Amino acid sequence: MVDLNVKIHDLDLKNPVMTASGTSGFAEELTDFYDVGQLGGLLLKGTTLKNRDGNAYPRMAETASGMLNAVGLQNKGVDYFIENIYPRIKDYNTPLIVNVNGSTVEEYIAVTEKVNELDKIPAIELNISCPNVKEGGMSFGISCPSAEAVTREVRRVYDKTLIVKLSPNVTDITEIAKAVEGQGADSVSLVNTFLGMSIDSEKRIPLLSTVTGGLSGPAIKPIALRMVWQVYNAVKIPVIGMGGIMNAADAIEFMLAGATAVQVGTAIFKNPFIPLQIIEGIKEYLERHKIQSASELTGCLQM
Repeated sequence: MVDLNVKIHDLDLKNPVMTASGTSGFAEELTDFYDVGQLGGLLLKGTTLKNRDGNAYPRMAETASGMLNAVGLQNKGVDYFIENIYPRIKDYNTPLIVNVNGSTVEEYIAVTEKVNELDKIPAIELNISCPNVKEGGMSFGISCPSAEAVTREVRRVYDKTLIVKLSPNVTDITEIAKAVEGQGADSVSLVNTFLGMSIDSEKRIPLLSTVTGGLSGPAIKPIALRMVWQVYNAVKIPVIGMGGIMNAADAIEFMLAGATAVQVGTAIFKNPFIPLQIIEGIKEYLERHKIQSASELTGCLQM
């Protein structure tokens, strides 16, 4: 029997396959299809301090090899999550990870402090792709000083596993990864979506109300894979890979490039069973190659 268990700092995962934040709400949607306890972990929908209605419609558009989204972190705020959603999902038999968002460092801190009190939430994923309103809307994750500042302050108030989700819309993602590692991140997850746009040529209008949005899906996989490999070779903390993973072969590629675990996102819109298929595919790959543990795949790229 092969061992599918992997470890992200203090977080023990029964297998390396997790959902990506924003692609299956707060996981309740997936329970209509299967027992989510089969997954390695669940990344919950992005959560902010106060209610956010999100961006105006249309805010999703298909592309040739993926999708654009500009949902805008629609959610009812962390207090609503704690009072109404957390009680319903807290006993799922797999780690629940809250994706924490904010427009200021103070908002990140406030959300984190509230989530830190929840016994059944063993980790957070700090989304530093959010716009920093005090810096004119510039993303926290595109400069080392701002990435360091938010990571340092959140680390100060959070005593569980801290994962920092990196934006790919930077010149050198390794510098951002090293910056957050230096401020106490236990792991980094990458990549978030790439900035893109789509146009209706007949109507001569953008397909998204916000004009630009986040590109995800198979189109971004080669770039995401390259960034995971670069970051793995630049930091000592575990890397969680994502970006266009559609099958087990994709997930294995990310692990060979340096990922300890992976997140599946856009693929879930195509088929919610794909994460389970990936788990089985990884198991079959290990058995076929006579590899005892999934953890042995991490960084095992032959150069």
